[in-house]
Amino acid sequence: MNTVIAFIFMFGLLVFIHELGHLIFAKRAGMLAREFAIGFGPKIFAFTKNETVYTIRLLPVGGYVRVAGEDPEIVELKPGQHIGLEFNDEGKVNKIIVNNKSKHPKARIIEVEHADLDQDLVIEGYEIDEEDQKFLFEVDRKAFYVMDENETQIAPYDRQFASKSVGKRAMQLFAGPMMNFLLAIVIFIIVGLIQGVPVESALISSVQSDSPAEKAGIQAGDEIVQIDGNSISTWEEFTNIVRNNPEEELSVTVERNGETESLTVTPAKQEQQGITFGQVGVRHAFEKSLTGTLEYGVERTYETTKLILTNLAMLITGQYSIEMIAGPVGIYDATDQFVEAGFMTFLMWTAILSINLGIVNLVPIPALDGGRLLFVGIEAVRGKPIDPQKEGIVHFIGFALLMLLMIVVTWNDIQRLLL
Repeated sequence: MNTVIAFIFMFGLLVFIHELGHLIFAKRAGMLAREFAIGFGPKIFAFTKNETVYTIRLLPVGGYVRVAGEDPEIVELKPGQHIGLEFNDEGKVNKIIVNNKSKHPKARIIEVEHADLDQDLVIEGYEIDEEDQKFLFEVDRKAFYVMDENETQIAPYDRQFASKSVGKRAMQLFAGPMMNFLLAIVIFIIVGLIQGVPVESALISSVQSDSPAEKAGIQAGDEIVQIDGNSISTWEEFTNIVRNNPEEELSVTVERNGETESLTVTPAKQEQQGITFGQVGVRHAFEKSLTGTLEYGVERTYETTKLILTNLAMLITGQYSIEMIAGPVGIYDATDQFVEAGFMTFLMWTAILSINLGIVNLVPIPALDGGRLLFVGIEAVRGKPIDPQKEGIVHFIGFALLMLLMIVVTWNDIQRLLL
């Protein structure tokens, strides 16, 4: 149950922060953000505030911000169509009843001849009882379509995504991944404030009982200064050698109370997500420093980003197989292990996943933020946008392929857990 709660909290936080970035910059640019959703599928919970519907949906596989101009549900009023109109105190149309007009007895029923809800905000047509007289109705900028008793606010062109400058659109798309990187920095800073930041040297703070390190005679307070005759000055150098040499005997020189001592340790073989590595069972020493904590937050995010990008490059070039990718099931399994390791470890895992989410969304794959940024970039270069229908087809195909990849990855995760 702890893992379930932790996973839901972690997933909700990562998606919320990501989509919050999109929402903030959409509103800053003057776009109409119709919906802010956590999850996909049927609505579980919803409320409306400042033109935006906030929803939690059934399937915890992502989230989205629906911006005007990208809405497939927007109704197109056609000549000859019968609609109902309701008016505000200024005499402007504030509700356009598309169907179930009998449920709105106060609505004026008209036959549409022409409608412009993008620029001029007018509807021309004939009232059913007065077919010889044509009327011109002004439409309020915040009027609603009413279809199946669900209201959807209209979006004049200047409130739509496509009406904004290339820079504003690019920023709105980039804001989601950017927020994930900022979240990671904040989490690392919180971790640093609670437990301190690691010292630069390979100084041991504690040794796990019955671990290879304890069996070798390594003690808390020891500083690793040499491995197999090679000088060690940082913790990273020490851990890289240990990780790369599972079940290999290593000659270790430690400094203890001002004196050096030679020991022999054999890292235990560990495996996670198909990766084999060595581990000796020691923890790095930490120190409390406000300045160091702030630097640690930024540096740890930078180093983690570099590592993930390196692994991504190896995946693209074929050095890693698709089996190395973890889906929701694999992430849940890993989360279980990190929850058992303690709250600080879980927080670090959350920060790493946040960086992962930011990077993956910036990859120029159709349907993701990176793919949409690519189209905005192409528009900036060629001076005009690509046909929206063609772009939509590309994103649809990209989304379908992503869903297929998700199924394959999830199947691999399940097989890996069952074997």
